[in-house]
Amino acid sequence: MKEIKTILNKSINISKDVEISVQNILVLLLVLVFATVFLRLLRRLISRKLPSDDKLKFRAVFSYATWFSYVIIVLITLHTVGVNVTGIFAASAALLIGIGLALQTLFQDIISGVFILIDQSVHVGDIIELDGKVGRVEEIKLRTTRAVTIDNKVLVIPNHLYLTNSLYNWTQNGTTTRESVEVGVAYGSDVQLVKKILLQAANDNKSVLKFPAPTVLFTNFGDSSLDFKLVFTLNDSFQASIPKSEIRFEIDKLFRENNISIPFPQRDIHIIQK
Repeated sequence: MKEIKTILNKSINISKDVEISVQNILVLLLVLVFATVFLRLLRRLISRKLPSDDKLKFRAVFSYATWFSYVIIVLITLHTVGVNVTGIFAASAALLIGIGLALQTLFQDIISGVFILIDQSVHVGDIIELDGKVGRVEEIKLRTTRAVTIDNKVLVIPNHLYLTNSLYNWTQNGTTTRESVEVGVAYGSDVQLVKKILLQAANDNKSVLKFPAPTVLFTNFGDSSLDFKLVFTLNDSFQASIPKSEIRFEIDKLFRENNISIPFPQRDIHIIQK
């Protein structure tokens, strides 16, 4: 018994002002075990009635709150058993400053991830555009968001970019989006026939929704052409480039059949001789 007490009272000098005994370490480990059990029970108690999606978000946020709780528990326990906590901070001040600077971006990502999970500005399955890159969201974590581009490449987005860049959520208002194809025809073309052909090209495409119906806008009298915009609705904007390409092929085919030409840019050059 005396030997056990001697071992428990054996001290370890961490620094000149910080000394911790084996007994203190065992007490700390015991407190951490009880804290782990308590936090797990608390998490289950709070999240048991949440929907499955909200439950996953709550667990992600709670995991980081748990680590913060561990830090507080360790400091309080060490102070209670008589360890000089101030000495620990003084001994590791330079190290903590260096770690803080190195982890600055990491903390920005985590804070941004918490905001995303709480305000639900982005959901799994949403199509987003950020910094010119477009992808379908597959997974949202506290530090990063994982998305897949249209060419099946994985796009890993640090969450702090949501705070520093403009985010376009293509599907927040629903999965349907309005798309368009622009085309110019030669001056002198029958504009009513052009309108009819453009509507036919859209209506014949199986990806274009019948409601709201496609429409044609006469946008401008251009320098070399009469400019039109064909506007239509798709149910999957992530694959919009495919039906838009099909519609352009169909427009070119119908223009050729009806002798409607798409002009080249033209410039008149006047040479003045003196």
